[in-house]
Amino acid sequence: MTTPMSRRTLLVTSGTAAAVLATTGLPAIAAAAPVRPGGADVVLAWNRELLAIVRTAGLQPATVHPTRSFALLHAAIHDAVVATTGTGRPYLFTVDAPGRAAPEAAAAQAAHDVLAALYPARAGELASLLAGQLAGVTPPAARDAGVRAGRLVARLLLGLRADDGSAAPPPVLPPGTEPGQYRPTPPAFAPAAFTHWAAVTPFVLDRAARFRPGPYPALTGARYADAVREVAAAGRDTSTTRTADETVQARFWAAPIWNYWNEIAQSVVGGSRSGLIVAARVFARLNLTFADAVIAFYDAKYHYRIWRPITAIRLAAEDGNPATDGIPGWSSLANTPPDPAYPGAHSVISQAGAQVLRQEYGPRWALAVTSEALPGTIRRFPSFQAAADEAGVSRIVAGVHTRIDHEAGRQLGHDVAEFVLRS
Repeated sequence: MTTPMSRRTLLVTSGTAAAVLATTGLPAIAAAAPVRPGGADVVLAWNRELLAIVRTAGLQPATVHPTRSFALLHAAIHDAVVATTGTGRPYLFTVDAPGRAAPEAAAAQAAHDVLAALYPARAGELASLLAGQLAGVTPPAARDAGVRAGRLVARLLLGLRADDGSAAPPPVLPPGTEPGQYRPTPPAFAPAAFTHWAAVTPFVLDRAARFRPGPYPALTGARYADAVREVAAAGRDTSTTRTADETVQARFWAAPIWNYWNEIAQSVVGGSRSGLIVAARVFARLNLTFADAVIAFYDAKYHYRIWRPITAIRLAAEDGNPATDGIPGWSSLANTPPDPAYPGAHSVISQAGAQVLRQEYGPRWALAVTSEALPGTIRRFPSFQAAADEAGVSRIVAGVHTRIDHEAGRQLGHDVAEFVLRS
């Protein structure tokens, strides 16, 4: 078992930083889109940039989960801000920067260097964004000291995560043959995805299985039968029990769920006028939690290897439960993701996101959430928890998860978030 990254703290003095970076020139400065001193602009801009990258076909490696990139980006920003402000505690590295170093420059440079390393095809756009942000940072000595600190943080962080297991080839998962066992699902019957991700070193958790959900309920029991009947009725493509609004919910939340919660965080951080220190802390907590939550839910998914509803319903005659009925032609409203059912990813990530944001902004916060899966549609919620609950349950009415998956996912997301928040 590998050691969690958050437990390793390295003190690097400004003299060391100068030695490491002595041969590296500062970037050219262009007069465009400077950041406000002490404002959240720099954090929000780089988060928007990464959202654009992961939404662009071909830029995100197919076998590297996007939450790793978000965690690297925001851990670098956070630790660069901590190094140059002396406020807070770093997640990964303690870097001793000069007192004159500008935190905005440190954050921008750290963000740039992380994303440039992860997405070299985007180098020109990233360099332009960085130059514009550095343009307004004065005096030059403070800017340059901040740049050096940001570069060092990014270099150390990328080096530390270089052998975290994310580059391993995903092993092939043999299809299940017994009742309850996962097998590829129609229409594409794609092989199971991210089969290697449970072995990736967590950022904050001490091990992937720390909060692994308990065993899946017996297929012969009442709880399982109730869950299968619910999704069979509400999640069918031709359902007559699903309401029109539930259909909207299923389609609204269909895109990668970590994208939604980063968008939610952007609106909250921007709307609350949070400063640089708070913005860096919130996004780091959020995305370190997401990265570890994904590692944790893949640990559980591939430990239990539970079949998806479309398989469970079509093969219900074989599950040994007299309270379930096989429906050979059953299809779900949404396409089923290529991984086992238990626990539900949307439920894990949404509960984790609600937990982190509630810690900083309180339980009641009016949200207007947009969807990349259903353009032009906005859904409104009175709290982070209300949004999380709908996102999780939407996967039941989409036909891709049962309530068992949702409840286990919600608990896992809660546990991982609480662990990160206490770290």
